[in-house]
Amino acid sequence: MQSCSVNSEIVYHKDAASTSVTDIDTREFMAEMMAMTPDSLKEKEFGEVDKLPTIWTSMYDLAKKEGKLKTENPDSIRIMKKIFMKSAKEDNKLAGFSFKMEHFAPDDYKVLKSFTKTEKIPLDQNIYNNWDGKTLTIDTENFNLKSIEEAIKTKSSKEEAEKIAGMMVMFFKKIGTTLKFENPIQSISGKHDWLKQIDDHSIRIEYDLKAIYDKDVKLKNADKKIIIITE
Repeated sequence: MQSCSVNSEIVYHKDAASTSVTDIDTREFMAEMMAMTPDSLKEKEFGEVDKLPTIWTSMYDLAKKEGKLKTENPDSIRIMKKIFMKSAKEDNKLAGFSFKMEHFAPDDYKVLKSFTKTEKIPLDQNIYNNWDGKTLTIDTENFNLKSIEEAIKTKSSKEEAEKIAGMMVMFFKKIGTTLKFENPIQSISGKHDWLKQIDDHSIRIEYDLKAIYDKDVKLKNADKKIIIITE
């Protein structure tokens, strides 16, 4: 049943903003779901998926097109115009989704936090780490799948949501995040088993799903804060 892979990349810009892209590969998952769904229900269950854009489209344009724009709040609208999504197709079947947050400044993240209380989007929690243009302070509490879980649960019925919550560790095959910096990394303080430096400009976080959901799994290195200073 392990059938979804999630890969994110966050680019940290010198002006204290950041851009992130999350790709969710659902090929195996969709094949399994299709196989388990009777033909009579396929259109009802998967018809909506076919309407998703295959080119980057802002959440604002998407909501407007579907007649679902619920807000007139200028901050929310500004944020919706900076979050993009698209779907990927393979052999006319859904192969995955991608979400992009374009050049988010620290103030944008504050608005995003309140925006995502009602709008559940599968974003990488690491976007909320503090970045000032030179120093990134990683809170390793953000090494979780909270926003992805919430997005899945919102789209599901109550029974399905409970079932999914119990199956999260089986649900995902591989989850990882790459952090990239425009300037070279000068120093890293703090250690975590899942975090490794790849080169002068990038860090990779590979999640251990068993450790996330099984509290008995002990990590060798699990500092609460990791500080990355760039040149």
